[in-house]
Amino acid sequence: MKDTNQLEAQLGYQFKNRVILEEALTHSSVGETFNNERLEFLGDAVLELTVSEYLFHLGHLSEGEMTRFRASVVCSESLSRAANAISLGDYLIMGKGEDVTGGRKRRSNLENAFEAIIGAVFLDSDFEQAKAMTLSLLADNMELALAGKLVNDYKTKLQEQIQQHGNSVIEYVLESASGPEHNKTFCVSLRINHHRETEGSGKTKKEAEQNAAKAYLMNKA
Repeated sequence: MKDTNQLEAQLGYQFKNRVILEEALTHSSVGETFNNERLEFLGDAVLELTVSEYLFHLGHLSEGEMTRFRASVVCSESLSRAANAISLGDYLIMGKGEDVTGGRKRRSNLENAFEAIIGAVFLDSDFEQAKAMTLSLLADNMELALAGKLVNDYKTKLQEQIQQHGNSVIEYVLESASGPEHNKTFCVSLRINHHRETEGSGKTKKEAEQNAAKAYLMNKA
């Protein structure tokens, strides 16, 4: 594993348990049991709560605004951008095949590792430490999101458009997941009032959902 001292300096956190850090940086192409997928799951929850709490304490945002801003901050494009800012891809531990095919720059890998790092800090310390690090790393993205300049959040745009015409039910249904474990492609269908409208694919479920919403909005433009 590459020397992580510089990474920890950028995180503003030094790990007590080095094994947790190694796990957070290990891609599933290395092994089925020791990889960052479980930490990614945990980190995603910590991330959602951290951003939600931050937006709530701003005090002037409506529920709809908080939902929209949070979605743009925690989306794949935002997280991979934050991961690139600390050169997270350079520290990933991955199989040779994943490495030579551009795995260190692949958005889904960066997003997943970023969430895994958050989960690892939470386990190695506590929620307050994980929250402080997360807010520090996402500070620029938060500012851009609040200014409406970060990313296009198609899911929220769709929700706002649909709700103008009543209380329709919007669902994103996972249709398939193809490819090897370390490089899956997810296909998600968008359903409105249980009627299948469009599909979207991506390297993460979040990306597939965004692409399904984008396809619907473009079809209706």
